[in-house]
Amino acid sequence: MTPPIYLDYNATTPVAPEVADAMQPFLREAFGNPSSSHWYGRCAHDAIADARKNVAMLIGAQPEEIIFTGCATEANNLALRGIDSTLREKRRHIIISSVEHPAILEPALWLRARGWEVSIVPVDHQGWVDPADVKAALRDDTALVSIMHANNEVGTIQPIAEIAALAHERGALMHSDAAQTPGKIAVDVNELQVDLLSLAGHKFYAAKGVGALYIRNVAAIKSDLQGAGQEQGLRPGTENVPAIVGLGMAAQLASTHLPRDQSRLRHLRDEFHRLLQRAIPDLTLNGHESMRLPNTLNVSFPRISGRDLLRAVDDVVAASLGSACHSESDTVSGVIAAMHIGPTRAMGAVRFSVGRYSTHEDITRAAEALVTAWKRLAED
Repeated sequence: MTPPIYLDYNATTPVAPEVADAMQPFLREAFGNPSSSHWYGRCAHDAIADARKNVAMLIGAQPEEIIFTGCATEANNLALRGIDSTLREKRRHIIISSVEHPAILEPALWLRARGWEVSIVPVDHQGWVDPADVKAALRDDTALVSIMHANNEVGTIQPIAEIAALAHERGALMHSDAAQTPGKIAVDVNELQVDLLSLAGHKFYAAKGVGALYIRNVAAIKSDLQGAGQEQGLRPGTENVPAIVGLGMAAQLASTHLPRDQSRLRHLRDEFHRLLQRAIPDLTLNGHESMRLPNTLNVSFPRISGRDLLRAVDDVVAASLGSACHSESDTVSGVIAAMHIGPTRAMGAVRFSVGRYSTHEDITRAAEALVTAWKRLAED
């Protein structure tokens, strides 16, 4: 059986061959504990240091500002829960948006249960956070603002630098969940003016099970994990050396290929959109028309449900209704609902995301299969 055409790169990406090759020696020959002082340990320690430099270079940071984690969810938890010990005596208010991933929402609710106040700012019909709404929500006791860099479902890119400037005016820290952006758009922590930024390795061709948190000032947060002190005490435990090495290689590839990949992804996405719209004139775009990830296309198919459409093409096309973390739910996506999109249009929404290994043949075949299935379902 020929595998379906993969158009779900926002859910996860395949491990790049270069990444797999970089990881391999640290699974067998150079398997040492990086805390050991002998040759095997030094090899592992030095490899982690090199990976840290590559990840830092990808986002314009310094190596000592990078903390390796098990995933972006862990990085987000460390960023949000980490302020509970350091700032709760002075400030007990945070701000998030209505389209954040559960990896932000749930830690925010944890803080609320600990006595913090949480303000949730809205988005407009394109999924965009208005900095004016953040400014209105800011208070003298605001400790942290956390707004995702780009949305995982509709691709809308948020005005992080403008929001960060507002947060800093009130003495608050700025965090951004950037799981979706490396390798797709430029990510520079200094241009974004963030104090903390989360990364997910498997979103840009590294292995699953590794992520990172950028921290401008490590003293700003404190981990609730206790152990031997690895990762400056913020992520104690023996490091996952092969995965970290792979993340470093993925970061190097993302830096090198960004200009070419960005242009190519946008071309594939827009061509795919044209193919669908040519056959389905009432197709509706969800998300910002221009301030959107170059690989992401979220559209609503008229007169049918997105779930029925994906089931009809399951053997040809692999795509999602929204976030892979809760894609089995029959309810309308929380992101789509937050954008105040009507129920009929919301039920027809499907997210497609192309990637480094997508081809013109892929999108042509996928569009043909989707149009054929849509016509059949719309006539029933």
